[in-house]
Amino acid sequence: MKRRFILFWCLITMFCSVKAQQTEKLYLSGTGNDNTVNWDFFCTAGANSGKWTTIPVPSNWELQGFGKYNYGFNKEENKGKEQGLYKYKFKVPTAWKNKEINIVFEGSMTDTEVKINGQLAGEIHQGSFYVFKYDISKLIKFSDDNLLEVKVFKHSENQSVNEAERKADFWIFGGIFRPVYLESLPPQNHIDRIQIDARADGSLNAQLNYTGDADKVEVELLGKDGKRFGNRFTTPIKKGSKSVKLNHQFSDPALWSSEFPNLYTANFTLSKNGKAVHQVSKKIGFRTVEVKERDGVYVNGVKMKFKGVNRHSFYPSSGRTTSKKISIADVLLMKEMNMNAVRMSHYPPDVHFLDVCDSLGLFVMDELAGWHGTYDTPTGTKLMKEMMLNDENHPSIIFWANGNEGGHNRELDHLFAEEDLQKRPLIHPWEVFGGFETTHYREFNYGIGNYDHGHNILMPTEFLHGMWDGGHGAGLEDYWNAMWNNPLSAGGFLWDFADQAVVRTDKNSELDTDGNHGPDGIVGPYHEKEGSFFTIKEIWSPVFVEKREMTAGFDGSFTLENRYAFTNLNQCTFDWKLKKLKAGDDAAFKSGKADAPNIKPFEKGKLQVNLPSDWRSFDALYLTANAPDGKELFTWSFPIALPKDEAEKIIVKTGSSKVNLKEDAKFYQVSANGIDLTFDKITGLLQQARNAKGVIPFSNGPILQKGVNNFKGFTQKMDGENLVISSKFDKKESWNTLQWTIYPSGWLKMEVKYFPSDYFTTFVGLNFSYPETEIKAVEYKGNGPYRVWKNRIKGTAFGIWKKDYNNSATGEAPWQYPEFKGYYSNMYWCEFIGKQQSFKVVTDREDVFLRLFTPKKSKDTEYDNMSPTFPDGDISFMNAISAIGTKTQKPETTGPMGMKNIYYDFDKDPGRALNMTLYFDFSGR
Repeated sequence: MKRRFILFWCLITMFCSVKAQQTEKLYLSGTGNDNTVNWDFFCTAGANSGKWTTIPVPSNWELQGFGKYNYGFNKEENKGKEQGLYKYKFKVPTAWKNKEINIVFEGSMTDTEVKINGQLAGEIHQGSFYVFKYDISKLIKFSDDNLLEVKVFKHSENQSVNEAERKADFWIFGGIFRPVYLESLPPQNHIDRIQIDARADGSLNAQLNYTGDADKVEVELLGKDGKRFGNRFTTPIKKGSKSVKLNHQFSDPALWSSEFPNLYTANFTLSKNGKAVHQVSKKIGFRTVEVKERDGVYVNGVKMKFKGVNRHSFYPSSGRTTSKKISIADVLLMKEMNMNAVRMSHYPPDVHFLDVCDSLGLFVMDELAGWHGTYDTPTGTKLMKEMMLNDENHPSIIFWANGNEGGHNRELDHLFAEEDLQKRPLIHPWEVFGGFETTHYREFNYGIGNYDHGHNILMPTEFLHGMWDGGHGAGLEDYWNAMWNNPLSAGGFLWDFADQAVVRTDKNSELDTDGNHGPDGIVGPYHEKEGSFFTIKEIWSPVFVEKREMTAGFDGSFTLENRYAFTNLNQCTFDWKLKKLKAGDDAAFKSGKADAPNIKPFEKGKLQVNLPSDWRSFDALYLTANAPDGKELFTWSFPIALPKDEAEKIIVKTGSSKVNLKEDAKFYQVSANGIDLTFDKITGLLQQARNAKGVIPFSNGPILQKGVNNFKGFTQKMDGENLVISSKFDKKESWNTLQWTIYPSGWLKMEVKYFPSDYFTTFVGLNFSYPETEIKAVEYKGNGPYRVWKNRIKGTAFGIWKKDYNNSATGEAPWQYPEFKGYYSNMYWCEFIGKQQSFKVVTDREDVFLRLFTPKKSKDTEYDNMSPTFPDGDISFMNAISAIGTKTQKPETTGPMGMKNIYYDFDKDPGRALNMTLYFDFSGR
């Protein structure tokens, strides 16, 4: 029994000694917006000011109902300059006696004064986004409560901080917005800083700075399974030195990249006289970043194309206060869009975001703040070192950025190389600097100037500036094709990830984007997916599927291009599915898997899908590529049956009744099988459709869009049992022709042959009138469920889609997606479900666009660049549609797909006319 007690006591002692070697933390605040602690609080101005109350920490005080909301563009005299006074009582564990105790703030905006038990902890910290700490060992009490008092100044006393952080294109907040905690270190010997450079060749180089007189440091690496990787190694410390360099060679480490984010845990143990006195653990990844001048950026020896986005630390209900859960959600969405990189705009992020980038695999450009203004050199030096100290060992960080768009204090440039053991490249976003051309929002000028004829590595740190529904996916295919094929291109970063809509506690909790300043995201404020999300997902898929038609001779073979950097396609999986599509019902299907082909990165090859013999009896084939982790990269859809095949199945021409015609000087009045149709005898336009239930309010068409309604000389005749009403073709006066055919079944066929009136035209097609107040929903066969633009066609899927009416505008409340109004591609048929009556339109032509009403035009900038143009009328059937621009570019400057449509035929040859054929079923069945 005595021996058991001694063994138990030894185990307890060993456990306690190991714990004592670790840096210990005691949170005084919560850890994020989902975990807060209430502190006493007093706001000096604005809402709820002038009284002591409580506030959750961390938080931005505006989101808690205090102070004043400000966007960075607000004039200085209108900006809130309130202060927040915080108080919090805390106890310190008695076990921490005789240890060094620091109080750590991970982020406080903007100037922060800290007192412990009435005494200043140190000088006021200036700068919002940086981790700072004070040694408070001599200020705390162990026998009683300690009083923490913090005064936070929203407006900095240092004007350079305001220039760098507050005069910016983003929301300006106040408060202790990131966690606050105490840390306990061994008093005489402890590690202060570890700088790590773990390279792809297995070499581990590190520099360790410490306090005390320890005599050696031991390093051990653990894999994700917790087992030791390689051998421990020990390095002696020269007496009197305060730093030591460590070097060791490991064999065949699993490398870190965005595709395979392999991490190790490195345990650094400081010892004296054979006794471990302090241990620090770091997550590390073996990888090498190299910039080759006039060539590109190489990671682990592979030339990279960065598919990136800019990201703010932001959440609508908590401002800049986020959480690890939000970081995970953000990174997973980026990965779902097949992105491999993210730029921190325009300040360092929460540490948990970098942790998630490390673990899930995302390359990071970390940025010192400076939107257009700069920190002065003393302040910038201090803040840059704080950023480096906190962020330097994350393998995800492969670039540093010194400010943004002119916010570059060049006197700080040398510090990045001096402070960073890894010597990662330094970027000046929006400048030609360091061998990089990063200019923002260039028009589609590939082929001229720097882009194809320059010498720098091309990597715009912002391009295709999203606003409302413009940019992002719109234009990306043209840009990316050019980027992918240009050997000097290293890709780029879209602006930006999520709409910056903040909850206004002073305006009944409405979501506010400050007009058109904040709705720049690919996703909404609460991660609602816009149409561009799926366009990006397809265009940036690392498995590129070459376009192919489901012809009679199709043998199941697809040409693939591997656009991964490190993954062979035989590490992916491929699924296929054949579907028979039926409105209102689940589709019958057959499915299977295809053997993943051996295709190395940047090479092409074949994927063979072994389809059943009856594959042509199905409507569509779907091919899904999955990443090595099993997550979908994209699903491509391929129609098997063409519109003409579908039309033959649907359209009913024969019937038991006859077609009856009555005419007078103005109208043709036709009836068949209970359907009454009225046509204007002069213009040929459909005036009214009626069935037994009453009038269907679909009329006044076809009106040509970008064409002349010069239908003339209408005549009627019977063609067998069918009535045909036709206009006369005349090369000089009536070169556009319209023909109606009414079948005994009551179905109506319309054939229009026409010539656009303009050589360059925004769109072409046919319009009809239908009151928007009458529409309830549509169900259609075609590409969906998201709408398209001429320069944003990709990202949809072929199928049958049911869409209830909504009046959503992209980037505005209620952020309800997919939107209802807009253009839809590859229409086969559409049932218009009205509040009173329904009717169906079918086409036997390929590539018909359906237009549903006109979406709200959100407020553009003064340059009106987006130009989201729609035809006249209410419902349209289009041969060509319009593109959309970005905040900074008009549609035509986003690339060839954004340019206007071109048609040329001065001879008015009927054989070269555009053709639109539609069939109408007004029976209401």
